Amino acid sequence: MTISKAISTRILNLCKEKNISINKLANMSFLTQSTLQSIIIGESNNPKLLTISRVCYGLEISLEEFFSDEAFNNIDLKI
Repeated sequence: MTISKAISTRILNLCKEKNISINKLANMSFLTQSTLQSIIIGESNNPKLLTISRVCYGLEISLEEFFSDEAFNNIDLKI
């Protein structure tokens, strides 16, 4: 799995767990809907840590909690 796919999967799973939509998360994270949507659908291949940090703020979790998921265990690091 690529890092961008793992990030997308993690965001979608967290939204499902917290029963919130991507649009609501965008508002809670002070991000535009298009920014978050581009991460989810894979248009953004390299989301910035600041963006992920804002997502974590909106979800009320730490970066450590975000990345401590099995989706990040087998990342394909090919360039």
